[in-house]
Amino acid sequence: QVQLVESGGGLVQAGGSLRLSCAASGRTFSSYTMAWLRQAPGKEREPVAAISRRDGTTYYVNSVKGRFTISRDNAKNTVYLQMNSLKPEDTAVYYCAAGTGPVESTVEDYAFWGQGAQVTVSS
Repeated sequence: QVQLVESGGGLVQAGGSLRLSCAASGRTFSSYTMAWLRQAPGKEREPVAAISRRDGTTYYVNSVKGRFTISRDNAKNTVYLQMNSLKPEDTAVYYCAAGTGPVESTVEDYAFWGQGAQVTVSS
């Protein structure tokens, strides 16, 4: 079991930056693929970025490549999402999730979820 708590969401103007953090409980954090997923109003939840357990392999959805960076600190049981050049279409609730699959996992593959953090980008 792992419990996840997100922080760092908020309101930002288009072109701005935010960094989301996700703190995990438990001693098995390094055993999980970690990911950020988002859900915008009226849309399905989608994986945004993921990072592998140990070798740093990452995945990004095309719409955020070059703007978002996922990273993890296994010593601190924390995963981050640095979001730059934010656009209004990035507005969503962002969820941290943990799973045992590859970085290309689908939404259904993630077993543990945080409560979500609202990110709002104004135009």
